[in-house]
Amino acid sequence: MTTIGKTIDGKAFAAVLRERVAEGVADFVASQSRKPGLAVVLVGEDAASGVYVRNKGKMTVAVGMESFEYKRPASIGQEDLLDLIEELNGDPRVDGILVQLPLPAHIDEAAVIAAIDPTKDVDGFHVVNSGRLATGQKALVPCTPLGCIMLLKDELGDLSGLEAVVVGRSNIVGKPMAQLLLAENCTVTLAHSRTRDLASVVHRADIVVAAVGRAEMVKGAWIKPGATVIDVGINRVTDTEDGKARIVGDVATAEAIAHVRAITPVPGGVGPMTIAVLLRNTLVAAHARAGLPEPVGL
Repeated sequence: MTTIGKTIDGKAFAAVLRERVAEGVADFVASQSRKPGLAVVLVGEDAASGVYVRNKGKMTVAVGMESFEYKRPASIGQEDLLDLIEELNGDPRVDGILVQLPLPAHIDEAAVIAAIDPTKDVDGFHVVNSGRLATGQKALVPCTPLGCIMLLKDELGDLSGLEAVVVGRSNIVGKPMAQLLLAENCTVTLAHSRTRDLASVVHRADIVVAAVGRAEMVKGAWIKPGATVIDVGINRVTDTEDGKARIVGDVATAEAIAHVRAITPVPGGVGPMTIAVLLRNTLVAAHARAGLPEPVGL
């Protein structure tokens, strides 16, 4: 017997999270007489990155934080970029630093990420934060996987004992997602595009997180009836009939909906959570730098 699943409204959840962050920011300002600050560095003229950075700036201000934007040409030298990060590391107004990726080919992304003060690494990409997450310590966690965990816990409650399959092994989503699921006492399989018989691996999961970056790679028939699916993919495809582009996830949602308990849509699922969690991470970083306990309810 198949079950007709529901879609998980990430946009609505993100709006609630931003409201909670705004309340926390107001409390922080009242106790510290300053606003938490987020610095975003954009290198080059990539249109999509530019739109994303503008949205981050607007939402940062909307929750009551300071927004600092640093735009640099694609021709900037690596040392000049590292000098800017060092300035931001030492700026008392800045609690979080985010360098928008990808960077131009002549700049070593790993070196740039390593230069960020781990206490200001609100993207959660620094090896110190990665190591803390892997060893079960408090860390600044990458925004997208943390948003996924929030959606899963809101939908399912206690995740303990559930079997989870993460499809995708990137440092940004797949690996930290697996660590977060382990921390929730799931039994976790980290799969990828070269996993043998991927369909059967996915089919045994109570939770499927698809983050492989291939349009509709995960088919509906792969999903165990009643599973919950988090689709992280954002892929632009062109319809053969009318030539129009559209955005799809890594899961064939139209097929999967007949099998799942719940699934995140694309767009409108995981995407809105990323910026909301970034704001949450910035507030958490501000608390830590001020010697305050972690904000409650985030």
